[in-house]
Amino acid sequence: MADDFALVVLNWLSIGAILVPLRVLFPHVRMFEYAAGAPGLLLGVALLHAALITLMGYTQGLHADAVGRDLWGQTRILKESVLCATTLMCCVYGLQGAPWATCVLFCGAGLLHFGALWAWRWQRARQSHCAQQVADVRNVLIVGSGGVGRRVAAYVKGHPESGRTVCGFLDNERPLGNGVIGRVSDLARLARKGFVDEVILAAPQERGLTMSVLREARRLRLDLEIVPDLFGCEAAGTQDARVGDLPVICLHAERLPAGLILKRVVDVAGAGLALTVLSPLLAAIAGLIGLDSRGSVFYSAPRAGRKGRPFRCYKFRTMVSDADALKDNLRRNNQRSGPCFKIADDPRITRLGRFLRRYSLDELPQLWNVVKGDMSLVGPRPHPQDEFAAYEIEHLSRLDVTPGITGLWQVSARRDPSFERAMQLDREYIRTWSLGSDLRILLRTVLAVARGSGQ
Repeated sequence: MADDFALVVLNWLSIGAILVPLRVLFPHVRMFEYAAGAPGLLLGVALLHAALITLMGYTQGLHADAVGRDLWGQTRILKESVLCATTLMCCVYGLQGAPWATCVLFCGAGLLHFGALWAWRWQRARQSHCAQQVADVRNVLIVGSGGVGRRVAAYVKGHPESGRTVCGFLDNERPLGNGVIGRVSDLARLARKGFVDEVILAAPQERGLTMSVLREARRLRLDLEIVPDLFGCEAAGTQDARVGDLPVICLHAERLPAGLILKRVVDVAGAGLALTVLSPLLAAIAGLIGLDSRGSVFYSAPRAGRKGRPFRCYKFRTMVSDADALKDNLRRNNQRSGPCFKIADDPRITRLGRFLRRYSLDELPQLWNVVKGDMSLVGPRPHPQDEFAAYEIEHLSRLDVTPGITGLWQVSARRDPSFERAMQLDREYIRTWSLGSDLRILLRTVLAVARGSGQ
């Protein structure tokens, strides 16, 4: 709902930006007084139209799970919601004496909203079909590799729509292999290495083992469920949850901060608005890159995202076209400690590339990564796959969150070559995260970019 609301508002702001020059070209056509100095009216129309569309869609089950998997069902509801909301807007403003051009504008905006909302859902449906929503899959460790544990694993494997994948078993009695990847004492290490979200206790019910796993799950902030030992009896009554035919009891559940939903709204609205406003600049930069050197305008490469899952990160190309092939020959000149690679006066950087890097203009295409959900406006910077492969176990905690275009390290110690210092600041950002800290980092980023402090 938040994505839909932000997208409709963004569409209206884009329309408002177009109306300003149109008002100059066609001064006798009255739509409303936005261009005459009352932008608040446009914002009110945008918020009202967005609220009507999202609320009508919600009442018809647009965001329900069953409909969410059916693109055509969503299309039907979207069509009805946009049509009803737009018709209502036209009627209300018509009764208030608005000119006919205003109704034409509302109808045009309605078509734009429907197209944008449908395209957004089509893109997400395609990603879901190709990747089975890999980014949202919960990694599960099962404690106990006996019959109960194997039944749990078989059910999870046979039902990918449950959004879970089994990383392996922990068992103190059985030998390693055949899915057993460690002992219960290895829970912390394997949970961090495998980006585990959930632990299911399917071992015999021993108080010492249960309390040990519960303490560790709370410390690691993992969800913990237990399959109760019913001693061969069938469960009576309703259960809180089931895995196949097995009842499970939740012993600990981590709750996501409510602010993360608002963070996503800010990401979509902010990145979308920035892409709209900066589109002339983006086009100009693309043209200059094509004139400056041979090769593609954009550079995309796999980066390690949340939970280490790879995604394509986009930038304007600032280096020669074969820069990746030359990287290994330059590693001896690396000025960063740890697995990160950075050298001053990199010979691969083009003339225009130095200017783009100085003012961080090469990062602007990553706004599209933010809209897609691969990145956030603020978060730890995503590292290349070869640097991610060199992480130590304690470095993996920085991948607990979605990577960002800018972060605490970028505004605090950007020129510090210490990899450990960068990791320390990333972990501090994750530990103390708030929307207020994100806004402060964004403001400091704008000031740093204006000073041209990039490299």
